Amino acid sequence: MEEYILIIARTIFLYFLILFIFRVMGKREIGELSVLDLVVFIMIAEMAVMAIENPKDPLIHSLLPMFLLMGIQIMLAFVSLKSERVRDLIDGKPSVIINNGKIDEEAMRKQRYNFDDLLVQLREKNVKNVADVEFAILEHSGKLSVFEKKKEEGALAGEEDSMNLPLIMDGVIQEEHIQNIGKTNLWLRQQLRALGYKDIQKISYCSYDNGVFFIDLIDE
Repeated sequence: MEEYILIIARTIFLYFLILFIFRVMGKREIGELSVLDLVVFIMIAEMAVMAIENPKDPLIHSLLPMFLLMGIQIMLAFVSLKSERVRDLIDGKPSVIINNGKIDEEAMRKQRYNFDDLLVQLREKNVKNVADVEFAILEHSGKLSVFEKKKEEGALAGEEDSMNLPLIMDGVIQEEHIQNIGKTNLWLRQQLRALGYKDIQKISYCSYDNGVFFIDLIDE
């Protein structure tokens, strides 16, 4: 009887403890978890199960690694806020699967992403025909962001399609994104200089959409 009471008590305690740990590690939708998040969550859940199944084992044997994992996760989250390289290492980079209406098979191979995956995710977005897609970006979470081609009326009006990709993040120019919109590093610097932004490193975020720049400076 005492063993059952101990199991119940441990289960309730660990339930609230895991809720606390996940809240401390930050809010994220399940579909947006990085590989690192998923690994940490699985490990913590497994430790909790072991603690419940082995009531005779001291609880500290499970609590210590759980709090250690929480500390590592918080530390990496803080470092990733400051470093784009760490962020790319942990979360990965979005991949442009369809660019200007053309499927990038090389990008698909790098992500081990096949045409069945593409068609399934397009159908989930209510897109019946690949030909209707102007841009499709495979996010680091595995979700596909889809931008359909504009209607003929918009094209006749001279509107320009754009992926609205970030050109600058944390003071670093995103060369790949500049190439995706058919521009150059020199063009970006000249445009920003004309707008009064001479120091690239002071810009936290910069995007370009339909001829308009959005610029956010790093907080000082």
